[in-house]
Amino acid sequence: MKTPLRIITVLVLTLSIGLFVLSIVLRLGGFYINTTPSLPVGLYQIVDEPVSKGSYVAFCPPQSDAFDWAVTRGYINSGDCPGGTGQLLKRVYAVAGDTVLIDETGITVNGQWLPNSAPLFTDAYGAALPQYRFNAVLGEFEYLLLSDLNPRSFDARYFGVIERAQIVHVVRPIFTFNLQKE
Repeated sequence: MKTPLRIITVLVLTLSIGLFVLSIVLRLGGFYINTTPSLPVGLYQIVDEPVSKGSYVAFCPPQSDAFDWAVTRGYINSGDCPGGTGQLLKRVYAVAGDTVLIDETGITVNGQWLPNSAPLFTDAYGAALPQYRFNAVLGEFEYLLLSDLNPRSFDARYFGVIERAQIVHVVRPIFTFNLQKE
């Protein structure tokens, strides 16, 4: 007779392996599962669309001090991007020709202040966050990527603009729900 602990262990292991295999199958099928609060939690599908303002994108973090720090703090998982990081999902808030200001009060695009864009000075554990400053018109292949929900998200407030070469896919939400408190 099997002990209850052994049965639970086998069930948890089987479920974990099943979820891991499912995530690989979904990714190979052109889907992402977002489990972070930076965007609505749920299922996203890769779409063949240009990167434009309002798009959700998956991108590989560039190798920089801000992203090295984020890896050390556990904000970014390991994955198949250069430098061994995983891809991040964010929303495009500014594109080529947009005037972007990132300062201690938050982010403005073309003179419009973006909600939830005020930078925090420390993370939830008290570690000082990088403080990125920027005031320029975006170039042809530059994008401003932010969370559209979470004021605590690790986004452009801390790492700045992203080059087009870093963006891997445009993704569209298929089934999502918002875990953020209203």
